[in-house]
Amino acid sequence: MCLAIPALLVELLPNDQAVVNLGGIRKQISVALVADVQIGDYVIVHVGHAIGTIDPEEAAHTLALFAEMAALRPDPTPAETTA
Repeated sequence: MCLAIPALLVELLPNDQAVVNLGGIRKQISVALVADVQIGDYVIVHVGHAIGTIDPEEAAHTLALFAEMAALRPDPTPAETTA
């Protein structure tokens, strides 16, 4: 199974690189596969590459669902945190 997540594009860099923000985490990604992205766009990120853009409302809905799932997960046991 593959997982791609929406992230806010906050900075464009040379050589088809960009920085996205996801919940306060900033990560450098490639935007080579997506034409005409701009700062403020939401992109779908999979394995360090933007693979498409997403409407801001749909991104907010998807991120809210991820937050809801995270809230349902019990706190990890010490064995889970060291694995």
